[in-house]
Amino acid sequence: MDILAHTLWVTAGAKKINKIREKKNLDKINLIRATFWGIFPDLFAFTIPFIILFWNIIKGQQPLNFIERHQISSGFDWVHYLYQYSHSLIIFVIIFLLIWLIIKKPPLPLLGWAFHILIDIPSHSLAFFPTPFLFPISTYVFPYGIAWSNAWFMIINYSALLIVWSKIIFEKYFKI
Repeated sequence: MDILAHTLWVTAGAKKINKIREKKNLDKINLIRATFWGIFPDLFAFTIPFIILFWNIIKGQQPLNFIERHQISSGFDWVHYLYQYSHSLIIFVIIFLLIWLIIKKPPLPLLGWAFHILIDIPSHSLAFFPTPFLFPISTYVFPYGIAWSNAWFMIINYSALLIVWSKIIFEKYFKI
């Protein structure tokens, strides 16, 4: 899924969880942190290539196209390496548990990271960055994923986001 959609879904999810936690008199999840962790997997894998791309554009040089025909261009093979770490539920669980052990409470904003991975599993096809959610235990990827870049998928996804965010805004201003 694209980074804007991840941002909107994770923030909406964290707002819903906060509403539930508020009713139980529990601390709220920090929305900014949850949202950051919700886009972290893509930032981790793709920030450096995008910086190189924009730097070349600013310098007036031919931008390096690090994605060509749904494949990573040579010289950017390491993006797949970073991607498998940032999109693994196994790596997420290990880091989540380590932080929990260190700070002595569950780091709830990190759940945005898990939500990102869970959204990516069905919204990435085998043709382009299938989600290696079981790395490093298994190379299995969900074989029936739908490419999030398909026009019909984008229309459905953003329509659903429009409905969800309309409800959030409506509830906020009309105190439902």
